[in-house]
Amino acid sequence: MSFKAVLEGVPIAYIRDQLGADLCGLLDLVEGGVAEDDKLRAVAATAIDAEKLIASRDSRTAFLAFLPANKQAELAQRLGKTDDGQGPAAYLKSAKWTVGQRQELLEFLGFAVDRVAAPAPRPTGDCPADYGLFPHQRDAAARVRDHLYDGARRVVLHLPTGVGKTRTGMNLICDHLRQHEPALVVWLAHGQELLEQAAAEFERAWSKLGNRAVDLVRLWGSESADLGKVSDGLLVLGLEKAVSLAKRDETFLRRLAARCNLVVFDEAHQIIAPTYQRVVEDLTVNPRASLLGLTATPGRTWAEIAKDEQLSDFFFRQKVMLRIDGYTNPVTALIEQGYLSRPTMRTVASETGVQLTDADRRALAGSFDIPADIVTRLAGDEQWNLQVVRTVLDLIKQHRRILVFAASVDHCRLIAAVLSALGIDAAFVTGESSTRHRTQVISRFKGGSRRPMVLCNYGVLTTGFDAPAASAAVIARPTKSLVLYSQMVGRVIRGPKAGGTPDCEIVTVVDPELPGFGDVAEAFMNWEDVWETA
Repeated sequence: MSFKAVLEGVPIAYIRDQLGADLCGLLDLVEGGVAEDDKLRAVAATAIDAEKLIASRDSRTAFLAFLPANKQAELAQRLGKTDDGQGPAAYLKSAKWTVGQRQELLEFLGFAVDRVAAPAPRPTGDCPADYGLFPHQRDAAARVRDHLYDGARRVVLHLPTGVGKTRTGMNLICDHLRQHEPALVVWLAHGQELLEQAAAEFERAWSKLGNRAVDLVRLWGSESADLGKVSDGLLVLGLEKAVSLAKRDETFLRRLAARCNLVVFDEAHQIIAPTYQRVVEDLTVNPRASLLGLTATPGRTWAEIAKDEQLSDFFFRQKVMLRIDGYTNPVTALIEQGYLSRPTMRTVASETGVQLTDADRRALAGSFDIPADIVTRLAGDEQWNLQVVRTVLDLIKQHRRILVFAASVDHCRLIAAVLSALGIDAAFVTGESSTRHRTQVISRFKGGSRRPMVLCNYGVLTTGFDAPAASAAVIARPTKSLVLYSQMVGRVIRGPKAGGTPDCEIVTVVDPELPGFGDVAEAFMNWEDVWETA
């Protein structure tokens, strides 16, 4: 009995409670009145997370009570019930509900549970490099190595949006770990999402390129770790965490520096913030330590030349960018040669009910990204969400696969549910989604069905995601981070040679009161006058 079929027979009050007030309110707005019960039931199977629902004992018991008696008996038998005189309902309530039993329940409700498949035989032919680089990336990486291990040992790798900055950086890290055993590399970044992405990307890279088991340590937010015995591998360290630990223990960074011989700073344009600069200086106090900056925007600001000069001087003006014969701007070459898709970028504005206070404006001015509480308020604004939905409806007339980058986990589910209510094949994945759910949804998105599909996501598809048919993106997550914005854009800007499409369309939904981006291509050559490009 499918999950959807069960929900079709439950009281509408239960449906409304599970959907929540925000989603019901937006559906009311889309319908131009109060959404009918049938409309709510139609989106319930998409909007309600079945795996999360059955994980809690109370919510699982309440849900299973809606199963017909014969289905309760069938499920109980499937889970291993013996003839012990206990009724099916009592058995289901008292069962231990192991991981295996929960998987059985999901299969019973019609969900696909991943099974390990035997590897398919591979024909004779070329041996692919599963974590390889294109020729222009290999050329840039080689020039970076020349700077990392000689002279000032500081260099910025400047790659445009969608050209594999993180992949190239991870190749360099893996090379370093193989050649300097033991070796501790510290990856510095601001923000949980970018940090988790770095850790996940390193796992993928080292599984293909590594030559031994090494440590991978995540240290940001509330995470803690005993670094006393960590001397070989990658430490992904949040900048705020580094500053906090250094304040608590003045010797922390210096002790770490004694074991660290390579520091990688993501979003390198942030490095001259005084507190961050002190972190980097302490970590690279060893004269044999190297510093690699990664960025799509090698400038601290858009217009203040003094700040840009300060950033350039910190890296001794050493920067490596793509070098393609016959072109002054490599972006043009990459588009013409099919590595990048030819993008059409536009913005749509939404007048929201989010009113910024003086405190909000001070917080915006003093932070590298838009404060979480402002993003949360925006994600709950009906007019903002209505504009997001309208944007998708406009794009789906011309595109078969569309990615939506939502502002939060709840926002992701809400947008997917409303689109489903409008008859669109829409699904979602978030950082909270199980591997099974994520694999199932992404596999369907990548599949060959001609029916248009929208995949809403938050925090999981900005790196390491390849969907060749995706040709449009809706950026519904406001950000001041050009790197994060570039990563979102990069999911659909891959050209035919990178497994993508010849053309793509990126629409950014903006609130006129908030800073943001509308086009990243113009920024690439903005800071060349303050660097000596190698």
